[in-house]
Amino acid sequence: MSMNKEKSFRYLHKGPSTFVLPNAWDVISAKMFEEGGFKAIGTTSAGIAASLGYPDGQQLPIDKMIEVVERIVNAVDVPISADIEAGYGKTAEEVVQSVQKILNAGAVGINIEDGTGDLQHPINDLSTQTEMISTIKEFCRENDEALFINARTDLYWLQIGDPSTRLQRTLDRVKAYEEAGADCIFVPGLHVKETIQKLRAEVSCPINLLVHPNLPSLKELSEIGIERVSTGSAPFRAAVTLLKKMGEEIINDRTFDEMTGRVLTYSEIASFVNR
Repeated sequence: MSMNKEKSFRYLHKGPSTFVLPNAWDVISAKMFEEGGFKAIGTTSAGIAASLGYPDGQQLPIDKMIEVVERIVNAVDVPISADIEAGYGKTAEEVVQSVQKILNAGAVGINIEDGTGDLQHPINDLSTQTEMISTIKEFCRENDEALFINARTDLYWLQIGDPSTRLQRTLDRVKAYEEAGADCIFVPGLHVKETIQKLRAEVSCPINLLVHPNLPSLKELSEIGIERVSTGSAPFRAAVTLLKKMGEEIINDRTFDEMTGRVLTYSEIASFVNR
């Protein structure tokens, strides 16, 4: 079953237009995305961590993260790709142990990033990161496991280094990641159309971008040849923003319009959970 889902997930990266991968943080958000018609779902590390009371950046214990991923996998029929941040390990072997847990949970893909969370050393060494990717790939090959690896580089996300050389440094990394076995490369923070076009011209594997207010339209991205856009933590933050608005309305206006207007009924939510 997981192998069939992995094939379906991989196929989504070969379509004629950019597909959007929404990122869920719990069962009900995943179910709502599936109900909306999405053919695959990712998880958001920031959303899962915050919903459980932890800061982002691998502060959430991995077993708690795995539990959420497994519950999401078991709740929906579409393929699930898990955000494992930097892999929850200091060595390639430790990261492979995390990957094994993700596979056991039923996910068919991972995001793995090169950001470290260390202000003094914010991005992982290129050689270390490529070793990590190649070790994951070799592990999957040796154990006949199907896993779609989305290798993320945070040069744009963290705005590391001289902007004039950032694209070339990014290209050096994503090409090395692809050679190491990445199936797709993820460049969050990149949203300038001309730079996206240059990236596309230099990279042969699928490209994943992150939603941004200034990101080109899906039509434009499809024309450029971008295979995937992820929503990241944006849906989670939008949901929390609505909660904030509801609270402010009750305290300041003494009304309940935000929560009693056009919202799903109790029975509708219950039916989603019980399916």
